[in-house]
Amino acid sequence: MRKITAQFQIPYLQILDEKGTVDQQLMPRLSPGQIRELFEWMVFTRIFDDITLRLQREGRMGTYPPMVGEEAAIVGTAYAMNRNDWLFWSYRENAAAMIKGAPAERILLYWASDVRGMEWPRTARAGFVTIPIATQLPHAVGFAWAAKMKGEKYATVVMFGDGATSKGDFYEAMNFAGAFKVPVVFVCRNDQYAISVPRSLQTAAKTIAQKSIAAGITNTLQVDGNDIFAVYSAVCSAIASVKKGNEPAFVECITYRRSHHTTADDWTHYRSAREVEAWQKKDPIDRLRVYMKEKRLWTARYEKRVVTQMRKRVSDAVKKMESAKLADPKEMFTSLFEKPTSDLLEQMKESGL
Repeated sequence: MRKITAQFQIPYLQILDEKGTVDQQLMPRLSPGQIRELFEWMVFTRIFDDITLRLQREGRMGTYPPMVGEEAAIVGTAYAMNRNDWLFWSYRENAAAMIKGAPAERILLYWASDVRGMEWPRTARAGFVTIPIATQLPHAVGFAWAAKMKGEKYATVVMFGDGATSKGDFYEAMNFAGAFKVPVVFVCRNDQYAISVPRSLQTAAKTIAQKSIAAGITNTLQVDGNDIFAVYSAVCSAIASVKKGNEPAFVECITYRRSHHTTADDWTHYRSAREVEAWQKKDPIDRLRVYMKEKRLWTARYEKRVVTQMRKRVSDAVKKMESAKLADPKEMFTSLFEKPTSDLLEQMKESGL
């Protein structure tokens, strides 16, 4: 006997298209002020990138991962979260952590190679930046499971790139979340490349979202990740769902990394300028601007004012970062383990500290 034991579908959501046209039936309830705030956060994100990249090239900052082109996926996710929800993130979601309350100067301090940059008020409800790929996923699931066991009603949102879905941590986290019905929202920024490896060589699956089905996570959706309204709506719905039923959800945001993987990378070695230009036409800020202009929520004067304010905001954060008291270099050796090993002590002595 042969029979079908399981079937699945992955729905796709787009609300704001590349021409700035909105599907009114799907449009989330956002006030004009909230729409402007989304726009302003995306502008801030791009300016933060621009200034940070310049700092890195001037030798005033360490290696940095740009966010350009992915602003909607990053901002839309964090903006959908309530104040009491927890965010776990990787290295490319700096703006998400700042929306949750992490100070910009602290984020900058971290990228300037000072671990004190990860010290911020607990009220921010954002975990610390995670550099090793996918390792934040098990952390988020464990955190969310603890919340469920304690009866605390908040959602845990974990953000990661498509490259993370090739790691064992990803599958282990999803399997645990599905088996124990953990209230966690998985948000994948599918930006088409894991450093130089294109998505087509990472997996033969038609979607990344379908990988969650194998873990028993049926609340799964793929969205246009350059559509701020679709990302916001999808994550809002996912958060509401996990809070109500204590079951996980999965959102795949289809977007594109238009810049280098990090400042230690050179994208021209593994993709064409034509490809990048094609995605530039899908820019998330440009399409929201067109919509806002149509709704009389945008003027050139308004944007000029926003750009000026955001540049000052980032510049002020840079000044605070660079005026921070220098850390004791001994901490490189003394804070790695509870007690420094003999090797570390020898290295510290050789360094003259």
